[in-house]
Amino acid sequence: MVSRVQIPFPELPPGQSWPKISIVTPSFNQGPYLEKTIRSVLLQGYPNLEYIIIDGGSADQSVEIIKRYEPWLTYWVSEKDRGQSHAINKGFKHATGELLGWLNSDDWYTEGALFNLASEYIKDPSVGGVFGLGHIVDSYGKVVFETKIPEVTPENLFEWFTGGAEFMQPSCLFTRQAWLECGPLAEDLHYAMDLDLWIKISKKYKFKKINQLLSISLRHERAKTLAFAEFSYIDVVIVYTRHGRYDKAREVLERQADRLLKYKREYEVVGKIPLLRKFLKIMERLSR
Repeated sequence: MVSRVQIPFPELPPGQSWPKISIVTPSFNQGPYLEKTIRSVLLQGYPNLEYIIIDGGSADQSVEIIKRYEPWLTYWVSEKDRGQSHAINKGFKHATGELLGWLNSDDWYTEGALFNLASEYIKDPSVGGVFGLGHIVDSYGKVVFETKIPEVTPENLFEWFTGGAEFMQPSCLFTRQAWLECGPLAEDLHYAMDLDLWIKISKKYKFKKINQLLSISLRHERAKTLAFAEFSYIDVVIVYTRHGRYDKAREVLERQADRLLKYKREYEVVGKIPLLRKFLKIMERLSR
């Protein structure tokens, strides 16, 4: 169960209230990680929160976990969907918040993250999004990736794999107006749908940056971004092409081609060693 926590709310200007925040969690067979995600949202103690969970018809313990927290949820459903982007779009159809965001079922917020994001938004409601720092950790809690973000601009977003605006999606909230103008997520994108949305928003609005750690993402063997990491390059090329940046799409393709050629050369070198050559032949037979 969720215990009420006494978090000291940051002070607001006289007459100002906390904007409603809507968070959507898409999930499918993520039972081992889902509860931590849910608790990280609910235990924020944020006073004007909508929390929506869209489960893709999980066959593990996910539904049991969701039902445990049902009293604190705005809406939830467990049914087959067309993938993560579709699930997030479904969730936002039920959202009424002024600020929107999604938190995947193997990510979690740091303490006070929603207050920090809302506080910065209140200072300048003209922005399209507010974002901060994020970490990726392994199953031992070791930080394996730490964001170092520049300002988010359309140009920076076209450097996604080369030190550009590689900010962590869970550490970002965007406005309802930006979503209405730039959403929904492209459902044919499965790995770079967030990048596509950020580019669309950045062409119309500014993003405001917070130099605070707001979210943690878990890298594990079942994580989509790890298990299918190479497919994300395909999505990024599609996104760049859709936005007319054929030059940047070509750069991504050329870098991937260089990597493949390097692997090919290494394989050829290994193949010249007699013992290893026999081993590779055995492995090829076993894989048939």
